[in-house]
Amino acid sequence: MERLKERPAFKVDGFVALVVLGAIAILAIWWLWTTIHGWEAILGRTLKITDFLGEDTAAEISAWLGATLIAVVIPTFSGFFTVEPNQAVVVTFLGRYAGSVREAGFWWTNPFTRKRKISLRVRNFNSKILKVNDAQGSPIEIAAVVVWQVVDSAKSYFEVDDYEEFVAIQSETAIRALAIRYPYDTGDDESIPSLRGIPDEVARSLQQELQARLEVAGVEIIEARLSHLAYAPEIAQAMLRRQQAKAIIDARRQIVDSAVGMVDEALRRLSEQQIVELDEERKATMVNNLLVVLTSEQNAQPVVNTGSLYT
Repeated sequence: MERLKERPAFKVDGFVALVVLGAIAILAIWWLWTTIHGWEAILGRTLKITDFLGEDTAAEISAWLGATLIAVVIPTFSGFFTVEPNQAVVVTFLGRYAGSVREAGFWWTNPFTRKRKISLRVRNFNSKILKVNDAQGSPIEIAAVVVWQVVDSAKSYFEVDDYEEFVAIQSETAIRALAIRYPYDTGDDESIPSLRGIPDEVARSLQQELQARLEVAGVEIIEARLSHLAYAPEIAQAMLRRQQAKAIIDARRQIVDSAVGMVDEALRRLSEQQIVELDEERKATMVNNLLVVLTSEQNAQPVVNTGSLYT
């Protein structure tokens, strides 16, 4: 089936149409008035419709003229409509799409058409927090905010039943699909993409996923970004302890690396400046003492050697 695309609808400036219709109405009244007075001048008396027709026929004709006037005038004025900024009006005629009007202002079109207004303003969709399994099977909580707007009013009106509900459902579906493609976190392995490790790439992937799903509804995704990301409550404590243990190990590793560097520098400077000559045993003792002092979690208590009591 061929997809509908937005196209301009027939329209006339509303003020021009109002002036033209008013002028036609005034001209018709003036023509009728001058015609009646012309016949009165010829006959020399006031004319009545009953002079030409019977009472019943005159009443019937008057009723038909009144009904005809109502049937012509009222639909004509129903052709007027207004369009606000960032708004589109979808026009249909006898069940067929006749076009859309995007230009803001006061307009007139075929009075027998149906007109439906659709907002083109930028809108936000905040998804609820969803509980899904990531690529590693860990249960996580995830939510996103989606910034979108309608760019094709014909698709939004005809291709889907309710485009706002369609955006909401497809957004949640895309978020779930995104979550199962990436792990929540990969630790030190930066070569594997994760939801926490590459937020910008995840946001672009989510935007592309949403755009592909919402193209049929004439919707453009301006931005999509995760607004909530966490482990599910049942594993949150275990994952927190794992992160804490990893942080402690990383801190210890950094402390040891720094301590070894300081000890190496101290030994090298002592040797270069020939401050003191140390044999291998005393070097080992010094290294041990320095590492204990530098890596200890508590303040080290120095022991001062003042020499031996026996000479």
